[in-house]
Amino acid sequence: MLTLDDVWPLFALRLRSPRLELRLMRDDDLPALVEAVLAGIHPPERMPFDAPWTDAEPEQLARDFAKYHWHLRTTVQPGTWTLDFVVLREGRVIGMQDLRAENLARTKTVSSGSWLTRSAQGQGFGKEMRAAILLFAFDHLDVEVAESSAATWNESSLGVSRRLGYVDAGITVVEPRPGEPNTMQKLRLARENFARPSWPLEVHGAAAARAELLKP
Repeated sequence: MLTLDDVWPLFALRLRSPRLELRLMRDDDLPALVEAVLAGIHPPERMPFDAPWTDAEPEQLARDFAKYHWHLRTTVQPGTWTLDFVVLREGRVIGMQDLRAENLARTKTVSSGSWLTRSAQGQGFGKEMRAAILLFAFDHLDVEVAESSAATWNESSLGVSRRLGYVDAGITVVEPRPGEPNTMQKLRLARENFARPSWPLEVHGAAAARAELLKP
């Protein structure tokens, strides 16, 4: 009998670091993810994202969140995709980490974004989950450059990037809330400058993932 992993092979992808497991979001994860967002992921007076999606009323946020992540599955094609990893700590959802590529065969570049629920912040999980997706990208997807960005006031996110070896790569300005512009620091990490963690990453389902994500 076929399993869900047979139907959508990316569901078999698992990344395991010392304290965390990252796997692609399934529909069963949606309630816990929405609850984690509603518990708080950033100070309400400051919006760290390009779009103010966390400002929505709870019922609308839940629906928009589901529709957005369902949409991402439909756009996966070799070389151009967004992987939305659920981050688990001892089996409990604590956040999300995404990994994005566009025309990967030409650019050899990925970008990423993430969030952690408030109760999981300040414990080094942000660095660990970013290191996990960087190890996967550099070692399994032939990536040469990783990019990221964060608001200049978001010291925790910028700190994660810089501790992993990213360097500043210009600034841009976005306005997620009307009248509240954010100056965004862009960052860039070349594979040879990656400050690799001391721990090994366990990767399950890498071959199936490569078949889906890379052009033949």
